[in-house]
Amino acid sequence: MGVIPAVPGRPDYSVYLVTDTAQCAARGRDVVATVAEAVAGGATAVQVREKDASARAFLDTVLRIAAVLPERVALFVNDRVDVFLAARAAGARVTGVHVGQSDLPPDAVRALVGPDAVLGLSAATPAELRAAAQSPARVDYVGIGALHATRTKSDAPPALGHDGFASLVRAVRLPAVAIGGVRMADMPLLRAAGAAGGAIVSGVCAAPDPRAAAQAYAHAWAAGDD
Repeated sequence: MGVIPAVPGRPDYSVYLVTDTAQCAARGRDVVATVAEAVAGGATAVQVREKDASARAFLDTVLRIAAVLPERVALFVNDRVDVFLAARAAGARVTGVHVGQSDLPPDAVRALVGPDAVLGLSAATPAELRAAAQSPARVDYVGIGALHATRTKSDAPPALGHDGFASLVRAVRLPAVAIGGVRMADMPLLRAAGAAGGAIVSGVCAAPDPRAAAQAYAHAWAAGDD
């Protein structure tokens, strides 16, 4: 399968940052500052993930991140449809929601967020990918993983490796983002396999310099087109 071309109006998923407030704090940085630096370096999409935050704190983080993002960078809310809706009601530019297999089902999410929001769904098996592709709710992209073993998500499925990931990408026509332990060296291989991007957590949030890290991921992604 060849590289998925850019589609006008579709978010650029290539360097897809997933936030981790604790990792940012461990580096002495606020998560919003980390996101701003990463976007300056080349992050093309941001998913705000706050597994342990209250709804109010989660919303505050989304609003603050939305305020620093340029329009070209998509902003997704992880799991919490209520937080997405509240952010949109507050006037924030939020692109959509990303949910997992144990969250609200896609049809329920789509009914709540409406037709204009971008809906992402995590999937790890051929059956889950078929369900996503055939969903009447219109799933816009899938997150396939875990690519490698990861410590940032306690309920991550077993690692697929590159061969397993590539096999699943070939089985679905939706844009596919690799998730789970994505490293810089993975990016050109993912692109060559037909992925739409790689989701990065520790590689940016725990990096000494998030701008430089995001730039390096972006350069590695570009190398997959050589």
